[in-house]
Amino acid sequence: MTGFVLGGLTGVAARERPDLLAAPTLEALTALGLLESVGVVEIDPAISETAATQDAYGLEAHQLVNCVLVGGRRDGEERVAAALVPASKRADVNGFVRRRLDVRKASFLPHDQAVETSGMEYGGITPIGLPAGWPLLLDADTAAEPLVVIGSGVRRSKILAPGAVLAALPGAEASPDLARAV
Repeated sequence: MTGFVLGGLTGVAARERPDLLAAPTLEALTALGLLESVGVVEIDPAISETAATQDAYGLEAHQLVNCVLVGGRRDGEERVAAALVPASKRADVNGFVRRRLDVRKASFLPHDQAVETSGMEYGGITPIGLPAGWPLLLDADTAAEPLVVIGSGVRRSKILAPGAVLAALPGAEASPDLARAV
């Protein structure tokens, strides 16, 4: 695919700028043969938070997709999932995600645990390159988007990816029930 342009962001194929990707992200993109299917763009890390990115680059909230790590315990076993939710919605953590993980209570992973288990920078966590076996819960509307902005594993860049590419990632499950409009 060529033409990674969304709002004020213009990216290049990930193959051209591997230096802008966290190691697990680059490894996964390479293994999945997706280095040409997603774009990457360098940004100022000071504006990597969703609202700042939206303002700086003239993006719509549904085009900015956050990857949040959610966990819970069942019979002494920790169960973790990644939830991909656009900024225009809020993940149903203690409803949909809790039931999907089959835990009594689900909550966002603490900062240190999220960084350690993902191998990525906080504020840049992406679904691409997370540990194998974690479910990737994807908002169904995001799966249908032609192009969205997600993290790259580091705060100094963003990935531009078609929703269909995200929906085809290993472990991905698209659902209209994952999130509700804010």
